[in-house]
Amino acid sequence: MALQLSLSSPPIRSPPSSSCSATHPILFPSDNFRSITGDRSSRVSLTLNKRTKDKKSSLVVRSSLDTAGPVVGQVTQVCKDTFWPLVNAAGDKTVVLDMYTQWCGPCKVIAPKFQELSQKYVDVVFLKLDCNQDNKPLAKELGIRVVPTFKILKNSKIVKEVKGAKFDDLVVAIESVRSS
Repeated sequence: MALQLSLSSPPIRSPPSSSCSATHPILFPSDNFRSITGDRSSRVSLTLNKRTKDKKSSLVVRSSLDTAGPVVGQVTQVCKDTFWPLVNAAGDKTVVLDMYTQWCGPCKVIAPKFQELSQKYVDVVFLKLDCNQDNKPLAKELGIRVVPTFKILKNSKIVKEVKGAKFDDLVVAIESVRSS
């Protein structure tokens, strides 16, 4: 028996934290499911309502959230392990990466504007990377020196960079990469 699931997630798919894995709410329009649990890296477990024929039915389905790719129109939290696979999954779409830290004031100021851009440019993939200790190897690989720094990628290559919370410069950079 095949089961097709439709998944729903919050605007930022993983909350900023030192760990990359996070639990995501999964919503089903049907009331046949009594409970659902799961996380990105393991599996999703569904428990059926008593209305089904088998009162103790339980269904376990492998989660494919890790390989599903980024969601266009939303900001997706990444870590050192998920960044390059998501960039590669974006194909020829423009990818904008916000590299920030939890303690950075300008990062906090520009974050809501970055979220608005993700809803405005639905043909662009928006990612966020917390440059904490866990993600230090990726931050170093990407050449981060100040936060916030925005890297704009096309075909898995960095083509533009905006250092600092310069919203207008970021918009100009996104527009120029999108039109190229």
